[in-house]
Amino acid sequence: MTQKSEWTGRVGESWAHEWRRTDRSFGGLTDRLLQAATSSPFNQVVDVGCGAGEVSLLLAAANPSARVTGVDVSENLLAVARLRGEGADNVAFVLGDASQWEAGEGEAPDLIVSRHGVMFFPEPVTAFEHLRSIARPGARLVFSCFRERRDNQWAEQLTSVLGTGSSPADPRAPGPFAFGEADYVEDILTRAGWTDVHFSPVDYEMVAGEGTDALEDAVSYFLRIGPAARAISEMDAAERDRTMGRLREMLYAQSKEGRITLPAASWIVTAKRAD
Repeated sequence: MTQKSEWTGRVGESWAHEWRRTDRSFGGLTDRLLQAATSSPFNQVVDVGCGAGEVSLLLAAANPSARVTGVDVSENLLAVARLRGEGADNVAFVLGDASQWEAGEGEAPDLIVSRHGVMFFPEPVTAFEHLRSIARPGARLVFSCFRERRDNQWAEQLTSVLGTGSSPADPRAPGPFAFGEADYVEDILTRAGWTDVHFSPVDYEMVAGEGTDALEDAVSYFLRIGPAARAISEMDAAERDRTMGRLREMLYAQSKEGRITLPAASWIVTAKRAD
């Protein structure tokens, strides 16, 4: 389970430090998410769990007349987002929990978007009820999330490397794969007052490493971000050495033309506010 406190602490700090490589890893998904988000006109956007700001900034650039607000619980990530957004006068980044954040007067969104930022709500129905309550009539909801762990070979391969083997006791607990089951997510959104729920599967290659030493690029990335980082940091020296050897072997096997990529599987979920 990933706790909110982790995003405001160690996890958020790591992602802020690694924003270039995390944006890179989602590259094959981000374009598809933006296509869905911009398929209809919008004037006021809220980006839930905006992180280091890439989606917010791309949406703001695509529609200069729109106003984009990125919301995140990590001040470290927001500091990066604000730095990246200097000079963009139609985007703002605010510290807050989107499940409780209130839009200001005239700021009710007609588009709520998120790239992998909605799977961490401890009370997802309540969170999406709140998002519906602050949205304008007819507002659209567009977000991405990982499909089930078994569909994501990158996670399965890392699990094999780490030797953990077993799945989490509660696959729906807040975390990367909490929204993997389409029926479960549709039930959450319907109960929260959203309608016309639709799921589009997206298979893409998660870029882990590239450049003159793609292998070491990928290794250093996984030592900073994701489940391997924590697990390896807690190992004794001998176990760490064995695990690092397996990690390098696995990543080397995924190397092609100066790049190391791992298969990933996500949903792009769309819905409308039920009025």
